[in-house]
Amino acid sequence: MEHYEIIIYWSQEDAAYVAEVPELPGCMAHGGSHESALSNVKEAMGLWLDVARERGQAVPQPKGGRLMYA
Repeated sequence: MEHYEIIIYWSQEDAAYVAEVPELPGCMAHGGSHESALSNVKEAMGLWLDVARERGQAVPQPKGGRLMYA
């Protein structure tokens, strides 16, 4: 699987860890632990990429570095 940056944080509102893949719009998952959120988002990434390829949509290339936020 490609190497995309994954951001994991605790969401008090959802009472769960949330894992997001900023380079894949809308790709996110959650879990009761850091490890389960990571496992779930890896599965979501695979599905996101499969669907994009099936639809003939462009698949972003991983930037390979740390994302910058302003």
